[in-house]
Amino acid sequence: MTVRPWLSFALVGLGTFLLVLAGLLAWYVEPRAERTGIDVDVTTVLAGTGSYFDTAKIRTVGDKRLTITRQVRGDVAESERSGRAVWDVVTSVDTDATLPAADPHDALQWTRERWVTDRATNAPVHCCGEQPAFEGEAYLKFPFGVHKRTYTWWDSALGATVPLRFSGTAKVKGYEGYRFTGAVAPARTGSRLVPGRVVGQPKRGWVLAEEWYANHRVELVADRRTGRILYAATGPRRTLRAPGTTKDAAVLLDSEKVAFTPATQRAQVALARGDNERLRLLGTTLPIGAGAPGALLVLVGIFFVVRDRGSRKAPDGPERPDPDSPPQTLEASEI
Repeated sequence: MTVRPWLSFALVGLGTFLLVLAGLLAWYVEPRAERTGIDVDVTTVLAGTGSYFDTAKIRTVGDKRLTITRQVRGDVAESERSGRAVWDVVTSVDTDATLPAADPHDALQWTRERWVTDRATNAPVHCCGEQPAFEGEAYLKFPFGVHKRTYTWWDSALGATVPLRFSGTAKVKGYEGYRFTGAVAPARTGSRLVPGRVVGQPKRGWVLAEEWYANHRVELVADRRTGRILYAATGPRRTLRAPGTTKDAAVLLDSEKVAFTPATQRAQVALARGDNERLRLLGTTLPIGAGAPGALLVLVGIFFVVRDRGSRKAPDGPERPDPDSPPQTLEASEI
């Protein structure tokens, strides 16, 4: 079969293009796709039981249902302007009496924060109205490519980082991730003006009590590739102490464990699966789909080029007579 020269070179050119495209997808596009999203709107809910200070009864009540709701929204305009991931985070701690809250300030506790991170490394970036200034490697997510090591997790209630140790793997709704655990020892975090009787000093009108915070246990399960948190459980404890004392006088909030609800777990797993499928498409499926045919086309094109050049090469030895030419006769002088 004779193949036109231009077709052979076209096969080589097309195959080379596919090979280059495969390399770009695997080594250029896919790594740059590992970026923290900016157009996010995610709500996570943690639920459990515990104790809290009832301001109406002026005492701590126990064995009550607690709900922690966290809403994360990306500031797209500021993110695009700065090249960072700028997220606004609202967190509320509610009892059954404050759910649903008409005003977030009706919640047992309510905070609004602004987190700014490097989209590739997840490291904090101090710009764009960040509040509070935080440090560490993990908070709302882990960095891409989670490793089996200890990470520093930012605890907003503590106002400092906490080491979380790698504690093996765990499955969340059938999806496996890396598990990290830690705890927070009691630490003073501030002060609050309260009636003296709240901290065991009824003869004093008002007392500048010390606020203390601890966490019984922090447990996070993160997706290995994207760092998305699939499961979270925490055991916060907030207390008040009379000035200069070493014992808790009043419990503001205490729970052995509040954790992602089943619905939140399913939602986080679905998001992680989607993230992984997109990265796998760019880093594996498309490169293989382009690279394998590209290599085959290059080999076929080179084969035809070499074969055609060989067939056009003149053979060695005497020239063979053309069978269609008339027979030659010898002149008498040549006999």
